[in-house]
Amino acid sequence: MKNLRPIGMLLFALVLSASAFAQQSTKRELLSFDAFEAKLKAAGKDAQILDARLPEEYVQNHLEGAVSFSIADKADFEKQSAKLDKNKPTFIYSIGNGRSGVLAADLRAAGFKDVTEIPGGLSKWIGLGKPVISTTGKGLTLGEYQASLNSDKLVLVDFGSRYCPGCKKLDPTIDSIKTEQASNVKVIKIEAYENKSLVKELGVVGLPTLILYKNNEIVWQKKGGASKAEIEKALKGQTL
Repeated sequence: MKNLRPIGMLLFALVLSASAFAQQSTKRELLSFDAFEAKLKAAGKDAQILDARLPEEYVQNHLEGAVSFSIADKADFEKQSAKLDKNKPTFIYSIGNGRSGVLAADLRAAGFKDVTEIPGGLSKWIGLGKPVISTTGKGLTLGEYQASLNSDKLVLVDFGSRYCPGCKKLDPTIDSIKTEQASNVKVIKIEAYENKSLVKELGVVGLPTLILYKNNEIVWQKKGGASKAEIEKALKGQTL
């Protein structure tokens, strides 16, 4: 019986090792943006471009040649994927790389040979000034935006989207700061995809992006999620 314990420990170690290997082998590795563009260009007319967002998001802004392929409609996955060629290069995007990652995994599991995500998603594509088919207009001009920054308070600008999970998660924090620090902080929220030219000019390549201004100068900036404590620390550092 004493010899069973080492054997059991060995089996447990093997299971952990196999699990770690499986996690590593399934880890997504995205191309650089330049490599992605080169691959998309090389694919030419064979490129199958899929928009993994909601249909209403697709209508507002999408890549030329892309088709709406929402991951929310799981029941229709087989019907939609049957219209595609599993052997042709397939390119996928969402706001970042959330929903596009889900769709990419589903397509690979269904036998698609070459599936590539846009690194950084549509937010980076637009932020870098790449073209989209749009129905939303250009939104604020840079001059109008700069005029909105005129204030004797600190100005915290929140670039986000109502469709972005990370942005929605951040919303209560921003709303709380707007209420609690109204005397010394002006908060501005900007829907990124309704202000494409502005996003391009400011180089906003990820959502959410927070920019803090003091006397019209950027004093702090953060792409991605931020805790309330982190934002409050940035604000406090400018009011001391």
